[in-house]
Amino acid sequence: MKHAMLIVNPSSGKELGKQYIDHALKTMDEMGYETEVRETKGEGDAKEFAREACKGEFEFVAAMGGDGTINEVINGMAEQEHRPLMGLIPLGTVNDFARALNIPMNPEDAIDIFKQNQVQRTDIGKINGRFFINIVAVGALAEASFSTPIEQKSKLGPLAYIIEGLKKMKEKQPFELKLQSDHDWEGEALLMLVALTNSVGGMETIAPDAKVNDGKLHVFIIKDIALPQFLLLLPKVLSGELAESKHVHYMKTTKLKASSTYEMIANVDGDEGDNLPIVIENLKQHLDILVPLKK
Repeated sequence: MKHAMLIVNPSSGKELGKQYIDHALKTMDEMGYETEVRETKGEGDAKEFAREACKGEFEFVAAMGGDGTINEVINGMAEQEHRPLMGLIPLGTVNDFARALNIPMNPEDAIDIFKQNQVQRTDIGKINGRFFINIVAVGALAEASFSTPIEQKSKLGPLAYIIEGLKKMKEKQPFELKLQSDHDWEGEALLMLVALTNSVGGMETIAPDAKVNDGKLHVFIIKDIALPQFLLLLPKVLSGELAESKHVHYMKTTKLKASSTYEMIANVDGDEGDNLPIVIENLKQHLDILVPLKK
């Protein structure tokens, strides 16, 4: 009998997670797995459960929750000697990582694709010894993301980040930024985005060229511009043309170091991360994840 672990965040998805457990267990039983259920109670639990599954050489780990839960599970699995096959059951507000993998947003549909046994080798990112699945950002909008109230995120979704970000834009000054990679850059910036996937904040047009397995970091630096010019970039975000703006420096790389003379805090997958300097790299095709069959 193969062994699996179902990691559930019961507070995700307006606390609806528990109602999908039975369907997940039935599906995994049909796939030949003997499944242990682990429910998170606090920060760090999902990471520890995932690490336990790796150490125990489980064959499959299914993660039920939002991007924060998925991030923790991947932080528990990354760079382990044994990394189980992974399944995602999205329950969060945005679910960027699942969107990038074309996994259905309906939890029952996401569970049903497990039986298709379609595996996607998937990149993850590494930043200063921790791991991320979507984006690292530095600047006013980045700080707005981890200061946005949870209630506002639940009601407004991605729009909540934009509203808080525009408030911050009025207060913040541009910051000096230095990037060292195979494409160095130095100058004054309002925002730096380092994307792994094409879905950021629920929008799939910020980094349209980003693939889940291309081994690249997609880097966008919005230069020091006035607020009206910044607002004019929003249509380019929605149309997938952000990289083409003269106010944006865009590059692709596999590893970079970002530093600043200012005290800047990195946003890592929506949460507060380390102060600069930071070293970011792409771990190419590091995890095997179940995805829908291509039509």
